[in-house]
Amino acid sequence: MSITFAAGEERWRARLGTLRQVVRQELVSRQLAGHVPDRPARRVLDIGCGQGTQALALARRGHLVTGLDSSPTLLADLRRSLRAEPPEVAGRIRLVQGDANDTAALFGAGRFDVVLCHGVLMYLPDPEPMLAAIAAVTAPGGVTSLLVRNGDALAMRPGLRGDWAAADAAFGDPWYRNRIGVRARADRLADLMAGLSAHRLDVRAWYGVRVFTDLAGDDAPVPSADELTLLLACEERAGCTDPYRAVAALLHVLAWCRPPP
Repeated sequence: MSITFAAGEERWRARLGTLRQVVRQELVSRQLAGHVPDRPARRVLDIGCGQGTQALALARRGHLVTGLDSSPTLLADLRRSLRAEPPEVAGRIRLVQGDANDTAALFGAGRFDVVLCHGVLMYLPDPEPMLAAIAAVTAPGGVTSLLVRNGDALAMRPGLRGDWAAADAAFGDPWYRNRIGVRARADRLADLMAGLSAHRLDVRAWYGVRVFTDLAGDDAPVPSADELTLLLACEERAGCTDPYRAVAALLHVLAWCRPPP
């Protein structure tokens, strides 16, 4: 991953249990489960796996997961989590320390049935090489899952906060400073779909993530169980319903890999 994320890594780690992160991870997990059933077991690559929320969820469901990340700190966090898992779950996860940009070189062509790339493209100046690498390691018929900053709604957060200079800039500039304090880039859905299609990856489903809770404070706590259940139900429904999903902070895009010609 780009060095820009490394500058904000400690802020990211400190906020993992907060409302915004819990909503993000839970919604992505639910949306992914709708397209990747528990059986048969799939070979999964999680590019930029970080602390491993999605890798763990998939391994618990029976899938064989390879987690790739450049951060020794985040991989150490994931290893600590694995020690608390039953042996059969921990045994389904293999960790590789390496740069996301080296994905194609690190793994064999067509090796994985499911490839996740969540929160990675936003730290790369050009998504094209990463999309090519994802396509290279995805088996024909395999599923790719991308989580990106929504470039079509980049002005929403600053506009709702009354930061008019930032909102005005966001209409034309895909680069912004995110909430862990580093410069990042947003993707427009149409451009991302075209880029994926050029690499034999056809988008069949996409969702919005954090339609309502994106303005929650950085340290906003998770509410009571009943309130969280209702909140997630509203977020989940909005994330698959127009026009709400189009203005979400994040887009979760799922594509299927065509066989090579």
